[in-house]
Amino acid sequence: MTVRKSLALALGVLVALLLTAVPAGATPPPPPPPPPLTGEHLGPDRLPHCADVVAAMSPRDQLAQRLMVGVEATDPRAVAENVRATQVGGIFIGGNATALLTDQALRGVQAMVRVPLAVAVDDEGGRVQRLDMLDGELPSARAMARSRTPEQVRALGEQRGREQLARGITMNLAPTVDVTGRSTAIGDRSFADDPDTVSRYAEAFVEGQRSAGVYTVLKHFPGHGRANGDSHKGRVTTPPLDEMRGDDLRPYATLLGPGGPLADGRTGVLVGHLDVPGLTKDLPSSLTPEAYNLLRDEIGFDGLVITDDLGAMDAVTDEFTLPEAVERALRSGADMALWSSGGRITPVLDHLEQANLDPAANAAAVSRVLRAKRVCS
Repeated sequence: MTVRKSLALALGVLVALLLTAVPAGATPPPPPPPPPLTGEHLGPDRLPHCADVVAAMSPRDQLAQRLMVGVEATDPRAVAENVRATQVGGIFIGGNATALLTDQALRGVQAMVRVPLAVAVDDEGGRVQRLDMLDGELPSARAMARSRTPEQVRALGEQRGREQLARGITMNLAPTVDVTGRSTAIGDRSFADDPDTVSRYAEAFVEGQRSAGVYTVLKHFPGHGRANGDSHKGRVTTPPLDEMRGDDLRPYATLLGPGGPLADGRTGVLVGHLDVPGLTKDLPSSLTPEAYNLLRDEIGFDGLVITDDLGAMDAVTDEFTLPEAVERALRSGADMALWSSGGRITPVLDHLEQANLDPAANAAAVSRVLRAKRVCS
């Protein structure tokens, strides 16, 4: 991409926001198509300042940027209309449907937003992958670590990243950096049962994905590997926090802490729904400020933080409605709230508009979202 085209991309986003800002409650006009995401790492000198971009957004549009919603991948037209009406910051494509990932369908979806979407999948490999029916199977993390060198895993991550980007995917909620060797809910989704091996192979996979232009997200903070259940099915408890510091938290500290190989803002973290004795006070970690403070203050991470699924996991839905869970997550420190079942965006936005979130914290979170999408610097 030339400097002139890069400037056009950056300025186009800011101008579109300024021209399309509307009063609260008004119906916005159809937005002009934004430039497509290319996956290139644009230099910060070519992008507008995030503070300027955020200031040009309406309060509702700022809140919408903090939502990542699951979509029905069998119906690209419905997805495009939902995105046009809500201007959410990201969409999540789960399951095995492929219509949204073929025939450049995601270009039509991107054309409906004023700010480019984060298009996310959880393409880990093994039991959890999304492109196997289109581009072939990806081995599980455990199989990668047992049968390949880190250099080979880097190449595999890059190849898969190129396939993802070609289909319009810009973000991969992977790899898993949970530490376990047991046949638990995580099982072979983990690279290994020791933190050093997990860190080494996760770094390799991420570097490969980055080379292809895909933004990666490490999960499930603060560590699901030795938890006693599956958060899809109910409350999950980990070992005490002091015990986790020597094991589960080490990949995050190694990779994302000060001086870490991935501590440059180009990798995010997904926070799980985990009850951590000594930290979370009988609430899921995704909904407690203490968990986000642990990540920000103790680990030293200052990049994008996303919740695990707030709409389809019993660890959350047994106790909170979706709007309540989203508000609690954002207020606690999440930058983006994720839920897998679409169609409930407007009630969540309506609820958030009445929630009186701290303006400075909200602006900082929106900036991290936009920075992760390479909209601004």
